[in-house]
Amino acid sequence: MEINYNEEDRYYLAKKKVENIKGFYSNLTAFIGVNIILIVINLWTSPQYLWFFWPLLWWGVGVLFHALKVFEVFPVLGKDWEERKIKELMEKEKENKNKWQ
Repeated sequence: MEINYNEEDRYYLAKKKVENIKGFYSNLTAFIGVNIILIVINLWTSPQYLWFFWPLLWWGVGVLFHALKVFEVFPVLGKDWEERKIKELMEKEKENKNKWQ
């Protein structure tokens, strides 16, 4: 089922995608900057115990999932899946209304 978007809709979708990509790069920049600071603090204050791995690991997992969503590598959560699911739910609702009439 193909959806025909007009120029304004395509512009809005492209703008939204660019905002999502910018959000990812902001997240990635913060991740790198904060973790560099945490590594320096850890190595300066307590080099015998390397605790900086924990925030690096878990925030890194979050950044990875953010990238998968933004760059649509995870097709289950992508825009196409959302549109198919919306259409499916609309069809079920339509069938339920017709069922009782």
